[in-house]
Amino acid sequence: MNFDMAAEMLELDGVETRTVLGCDDIASASPLEARKRRGVAGIVYAYKIAGARAEEGASLSDVAGIAQKAVDATRTIGMATAPCRVPGADRSTFTVGKDEMEMGIGIHGEPGIWRDKLRSADEIATEMIERLLAEQPRGSGNRVSILVNSLGATPLEELFILYRKAAQLLAARGLHIVMPLVGPYVTSMEMAGASISLCFLDDELERLLAAPAYCPFWTVG
Repeated sequence: MNFDMAAEMLELDGVETRTVLGCDDIASASPLEARKRRGVAGIVYAYKIAGARAEEGASLSDVAGIAQKAVDATRTIGMATAPCRVPGADRSTFTVGKDEMEMGIGIHGEPGIWRDKLRSADEIATEMIERLLAEQPRGSGNRVSILVNSLGATPLEELFILYRKAAQLLAARGLHIVMPLVGPYVTSMEMAGASISLCFLDDELERLLAAPAYCPFWTVG
């Protein structure tokens, strides 16, 4: 609603707009309703690739088109072991036991797929990668970028444990990793947990992903 209102206000001022919706969270709706899915950490790929296309001097329509292509090529799933508390709130956004985890949870605490006892990093990474690869875009090649993202409180050491197993599983499926990303890219305050995103690349997406970029938390080139 807020984005629609902003677009309408800009149009009234004579500013042309395009809307591209992130929908990479495979846990939030079935493949038949993929357009209803949440946008989560995978939107990082759309931002980077659209920005690189804009830097080339492309038209607004072309930038929106490549952003949509990046969205269509990206799949994400997350898991959490502890909630966050929004500033000013008197309670956490959700509750989870100290020895529990929730698979498929959204970055704002939206319900996931299942909740159970905390599992090992290898078990968690295996389920996440298997679920993501089950939705690999039809016709995609063997080159993929992976983002192992902290939801806020998970340290790099634990993210790299997840990445280690994820990389092994992707290699076993014949997939070549391009520009792996590990760190706090899309966070939710102090929420403990992680998400894994896969962006299935073609030559155009890979070129734009690798294009130079300079921002506080991500420098390329």
